[in-house]
Amino acid sequence: MSAQSTENIRLVCLQLMLELQTRGGSLTRLLPSAQERVAETDRAQLQAWSYGFARYSNELEGLVNQLISKPLKKKDLDIYLLLQLGVYQLRHTSTAEHAAVDESVKLVKRLKKPWAKGLVNAVLRNYQRRVEELEENLNDSQKHNHPQWLLERFRADWPRQWQSICAANNEQGPMTLRVNAQRHSTQEYKALLDEQGMLSNVIDGVPEALQLAKAVPVQQLPGFKDGDVSIQDAAAQQCAQKLMKFAPSGGRLLDACAAPGGKTAHILELQYFSEVMAIDQDAERLERVQETLDRLSLNKAVTLKATDASDLDSWWDGKAFDAILLDAPCSGTGVIRRHPDIKLLRRPTDIPVLMSVQARLLDELWRTLNVGGVLLYATCSILKRENEEQVLAFLDRTPDATQAAECQQLLPGENGMDGFFYAPLIKGAQ
Repeated sequence: MSAQSTENIRLVCLQLMLELQTRGGSLTRLLPSAQERVAETDRAQLQAWSYGFARYSNELEGLVNQLISKPLKKKDLDIYLLLQLGVYQLRHTSTAEHAAVDESVKLVKRLKKPWAKGLVNAVLRNYQRRVEELEENLNDSQKHNHPQWLLERFRADWPRQWQSICAANNEQGPMTLRVNAQRHSTQEYKALLDEQGMLSNVIDGVPEALQLAKAVPVQQLPGFKDGDVSIQDAAAQQCAQKLMKFAPSGGRLLDACAAPGGKTAHILELQYFSEVMAIDQDAERLERVQETLDRLSLNKAVTLKATDASDLDSWWDGKAFDAILLDAPCSGTGVIRRHPDIKLLRRPTDIPVLMSVQARLLDELWRTLNVGGVLLYATCSILKRENEEQVLAFLDRTPDATQAAECQQLLPGENGMDGFFYAPLIKGAQ
């Protein structure tokens, strides 16, 4: 593809955000095809703009709303988003101010809405003149860059930590590696990184984790193509450690909601279980699990199935498992720093639906667990309704279930990690 202008990057970014807000999906799924439409040298910038736009969406709305005399019509959502994109570039990027304004105005022509040319110019120039005044008028939701309902939930669940949670969510998460224990010790791989000038730190209590001081393209990581290393936050890596702490070695493991496959791969790398079954109801995402296992040469002793884990009749042969990892579908409120579009896409009505799915998975999968076996219930949520309250409700209705250890809740940014919840549950005799 020939080199394209920055104007085109703005157009693609705008169209991406428009699709996200009108048709749903996620940046994870939509961005790759959008990146194909711009020059290769511009793809990192498109990603940065798209994620930044999502990260600061509440603030951008609050600023733009003060600069327009009346709300724009629904059919002019593209102009409304263009105004936000212009303010984002003025406020959060190194884009030259004149370019942010002029290129935004030029984009109006591409949108075939010439009437908006004066509006876009006036709004962006007014923003430059009135920025301090505009900031003072932002409400809490806009200042903290979280939807109001989520802000209220954080305040209720974490009255002393909610502000630090929001601050951590609004930062870009660090790049954390998982060293393949079959190929290198963590210290050996750290030395390889040092040779390449890539500074990294070990993370206490997470043996295979290395956190890079500065993110790099995965292709630059020594031995990435050969399976020496993977990208995985240290919080997610702790799932394997907790399973190994409470489950017997050499047993059968069920990874019940396996995609995109990082935890499955980690477990296989550690060679603790003799057999692993990995299930996910999304066949397309399960293909990503297979691709990961292929890169890491981990196809032995693992079976993949595309099915709903809670529909036992569709997959279970009646042979019980010694351990189950249930990384349950959840709100994702612990990983907003990596997926800021969660703030745009998640709705308060989603939470009861997710809780129902979580409860059904717990109840059904418990039937497949051996007496003495462990089920590790995990989420990347920080909402108590999905976590400790969900576990307590399960224990109340399940006589043969007890906690193997206290539940653990990591909050976003804690020890450099994502927000994550873990509850190891042991099955006793009835």
